[in-house]
Amino acid sequence: MKQKKIKITFILPSLAAGGAERILSFIAQELNKDDFEPTLLITGYEKETVYQLKELNIIYLNKSRVLKSVFSLAKYFRKNKPDIVVSSIVHLNTLTAFISIAFPKIKFVAREANVLTTLNKHNPYTKSFFPKYMVKIAYRLVDCIICQSKDMQKDMIDNYQVDKSKTVLINNPITKVYPLKPEKNIKKNVFKFITVARLSKEKGHDRILEALSKLDFDFKYTIIGNGPEKEAIFNKIKSYQLENAIEYISFTNEVHTYLSENDLFLQGSYVEGFPNVLLESCVVGTPILAFDAPGGLDEIIEQKKNGLVAKNIEEYVMYLKALHSDFIFNPKTVSQIVKGRFESHFIVSQYENLFKRLVA
Repeated sequence: MKQKKIKITFILPSLAAGGAERILSFIAQELNKDDFEPTLLITGYEKETVYQLKELNIIYLNKSRVLKSVFSLAKYFRKNKPDIVVSSIVHLNTLTAFISIAFPKIKFVAREANVLTTLNKHNPYTKSFFPKYMVKIAYRLVDCIICQSKDMQKDMIDNYQVDKSKTVLINNPITKVYPLKPEKNIKKNVFKFITVARLSKEKGHDRILEALSKLDFDFKYTIIGNGPEKEAIFNKIKSYQLENAIEYISFTNEVHTYLSENDLFLQGSYVEGFPNVLLESCVVGTPILAFDAPGGLDEIIEQKKNGLVAKNIEEYVMYLKALHSDFIFNPKTVSQIVKGRFESHFIVSQYENLFKRLVA
């Protein structure tokens, strides 16, 4: 007799551009359909969708805010009776956790998207949804918390008093493998840098720009992303007189092309969850220069093999100048390091095993 499929509902605020949106929708799409019956439930609007998914049931609640979806979510759970509900991003996780009280037969899983304690220090917007004590209560209500990095797992245990047995560490997967770029001689070309990130305080564009202002050689710096700090970032660019060195792109579906065309990915973040774009950059062979910060860097970057991690701006500038003189990275090595660890089939199987354990 064939075993009954596990009904899983994945919930996201939207399918707009974002790491949590891309990864959770990818997992939902890639689950083995012989064992699982996945549905993607979006609290926001269909018109905001940028990720095109195939062979996946997608439902839009078309609510302007996550908080306005409370009754619609409860109605959906009551009618469809999923075995497992998986949400991502702290305000949605908190909301679904409190709703879970009314549905004791459903297993609720929260996929945390950031190291919250550090994020709250750098981004005031994250404090506007739920206070920390409510998040603590909520995370005690769910059946499992998926952490993307060791730093995130430690934060949950140490600062949110989550029992370690309730957490599981699953890194993000490489969602698509793009062609490896060819080697090139940096000295014979303008040094080309790129950052792909939301324009928000925690992403640290300010300290990247400060470091670039201290360079004494020609470079081109491409910034891809949009967000609330756009005006402040461009004011900083103007104050450092870097306008002629900057290319700005608010959004593109061709991120991998830009990553391939640049020599070095500049990561300025003060905190991350598990930065997917660093995996993408490495896959095409573009190494990373990052500031030391919590959120999975030590799980992605092998010093001097696929990137470098700087302790402060002075060291960041020192690395930039050193790489201009002697570019030590080989695209093939940069790519192989992440491909060996974060292959999608391996990561998806970890999700599948977790879901099967939860309903066993």
